[in-house]
Amino acid sequence: MNALELDSIYKSYGAHKALENISLSVPTGSRTVIVGPSGSGKTTLLRMIAGFEFPDTGKLSLNGQTLVDDTHEIPAHQRLIGYVPQDGALFPHMTVAANIGFGLSTKGEAKHQRVAELMDSVALDSSMAKRWPHELSGGQQQRVALARALAQQPRLMLLDEPFSALDAGLRGAMRKMVARLLTDAGVTTILVTHDQSEALSFADQLAVMRDGRLVQSGHPLDLYRYPDDEQTALFLGDAVVMPARIEAGWAHCDLGRIPVNNHRNNKSAQIMLRPEQLQLVSIQPSPTEVAGCRAVVTERDFSGNTCTLTVELQPTAAGDPHGRSLMVRSSGMYAPPAGSAVHVSTIGHAHVLSEP
Repeated sequence: MNALELDSIYKSYGAHKALENISLSVPTGSRTVIVGPSGSGKTTLLRMIAGFEFPDTGKLSLNGQTLVDDTHEIPAHQRLIGYVPQDGALFPHMTVAANIGFGLSTKGEAKHQRVAELMDSVALDSSMAKRWPHELSGGQQQRVALARALAQQPRLMLLDEPFSALDAGLRGAMRKMVARLLTDAGVTTILVTHDQSEALSFADQLAVMRDGRLVQSGHPLDLYRYPDDEQTALFLGDAVVMPARIEAGWAHCDLGRIPVNNHRNNKSAQIMLRPEQLQLVSIQPSPTEVAGCRAVVTERDFSGNTCTLTVELQPTAAGDPHGRSLMVRSSGMYAPPAGSAVHVSTIGHAHVLSEP
């Protein structure tokens, strides 16, 4: 069953089309991430769902209740939707406990107990209840904001880049904590971010936006492995894209003959491989025959457990002084040094991109 349904949402500001024909289903209890570059329309869409703005045309429903259509609009405060903005937006003149309990209708000991439960759920020590927002770290402020949103027992939780102001190490820990908390609570969640790795790790469903349009949605692994076009492929991570001739399930390209996931014959097409699908084998002084093609390592970017290499393929055309340069991801400890002669082979299938 789907908790949220968006059907043909359009929104313009003057001549600028902010959202164009957005349709998306969000399953109950799932975590959907809307990702895209700045100006793609993702925050505008989130504000539509929250009720802070309204579409020009289209329908939006939550748990079977119509929130917006051509005849009526339910305001934000009646939607029972939780919202955590990028900066947390805590009330600076209120303590942590007062912030969390701001919207609770209960009074006295019952309210105190509920605030204590919420603080515990987001891993905040009870001693912080009397602190002021300026006395908290960025991660603690975000947990207070999340607890305040959860206090309303929302039908849907919206997260607008809530981890962007945190340092890299804390971002990962917060993301895992929030994902676990919302999953355990059974709260359907939508996260907006421009961070690709954050989107891929948090999402059950990934929706990619570009220029106000929803260009592709589905399981994160499927979008990473099978993007519809080159722009989506490169937005979701490093990619090796090259022209090829497709025949009977095989691509004939600068890497030789490699299998593809599309059996249609094409005189010409673009194929994509992720850098981790490329393997390097050093060429020994008296090399034996190895599958793949020859190349030279030209750059080596060591980052601990992994190493990103740039390799230049052996030219395939007579008189061509340079071959194609590719990015390869290798184990940091065993990556060949710059200048090494190697064979390049592939793992799995190449993905055939859609024609533009």
